[in-house]
Formats: sequence, structure tokens, C-alpha cells
Amino acid sequence: MFTGIVEELGEIIEKSDGPESAVLRIRGPLVVSDAAHGSSIAVNGVCLTVVDLKDDTFTADVMRETLERSSLGALEPGSRVNLERPVRLQDRLGGHLVQGHVDGVGVIVERVPSEKWEIVRISLPEALARYVVEKGSITVDGVSLTVVEAAADSFTISLIPTTLELTTLGRKGPGEPVNLEVDVVAKYVERMIGAR
Repeated sequence: MFTGIVEELGEIIEKSDGPESAVLRIRGPLVVSDAAHGSSIAVNGVCLTVVDLKDDTFTADVMRETLERSSLGALEPGSRVNLERPVRLQDRLGGHLVQGHVDGVGVIVERVPSEKWEIVRISLPEALARYVVEKGSITVDGVSLTVVEAAADSFTISLIPTTLELTTLGRKGPGEPVNLEVDVVAKYVERMIGAR
């Protein structure tokens, strides 16, 4: 479980593609400082398992399912990624409950800069639209954000200077893919009501 509060902007050092999977080596000195083999680290909102640690990097296996259902397959050496360690029970929950299970991939449609922040419109897969509501929570590339406007096929978020500076969302432009995770509580509520 994560909070969507990015701890570090990491970098893909190496990517080895196989027929059914890939291995990523990622630099992230902060997130590896207390990691061990088997630890979980969210990479652009995708929960990955640490396979190996070396200096300030870790490797993770990424299965075909994850490569196809997230934007991780598009990463190359040099790509910047948002990194977060899992929340501990005694930690404050600064964002919202984030599982690290990507529900779909959106695409940045437009960016509208303001004096200190930016409004970003992101396309929304049709199957996820019912879970996205104005002032609700959404995770974009592992960043916990509040929805400003929810439309049938897109939504907007407002990025403050800290988010623009310390996450990949400050660097991505129109046409680039982003991982989306909707609020898990909404999915559970829908399931419970549908069962009645």
C-alpha cells in the first residue's frame, strides 16, 4: 500500500527486454536506502518487487501483463520515474490509499500554464470514467492528485510548483502516456452495491 506522495525522482539505468517480461534497473538512492530483496517500490505508480540491490540502484522484473497494462513498456534508459516506498502503519497518510495496481493508461491531452501552477487534461479510458469524480482522488504516474473537472473521456488536475518540480508530471507533454489508478474505495462500493 502506498500514499501517492512521491519520495524521489529516479532514473531507468538499464532495460532488458525478454519475450514475456523485462528487467528494469532503476537508480533511486533514497528508496533503496532501507530496501531489501523482496521489498516493494512503486515505479510510476506500479508496485514492483526488488530483485537485486547494487549501490544506489535496484532491479525489478516486469511481467508481460504489467508491460501491456501500464506505461512501463515505453520506458528506456534515461527515462525519469516517480518512486515511492510502501507506507508503514505508523506513517501519516498524506495522499490517499494507493495500491500500485494500474487500472489503465491515459494520455496527456493539454497543459495550460498559470502563474505558479498548471492545469493538465488527461484522456480517460471509458471503463474508468465512472470512478472519476470532481474533487475525488486519482493517482497519475504514482502521484496522488485531486480531480478538478471530470468529463466523460478526460479529466483535469492542477499541478502545484512542488509537483511540477519533483515528479515526472512536470516534464511530460501532450501525447505522452501516464498510468492511472482510480480510488479503490469507489471500486469496492460499486461491487457491494452491484451485489444487492
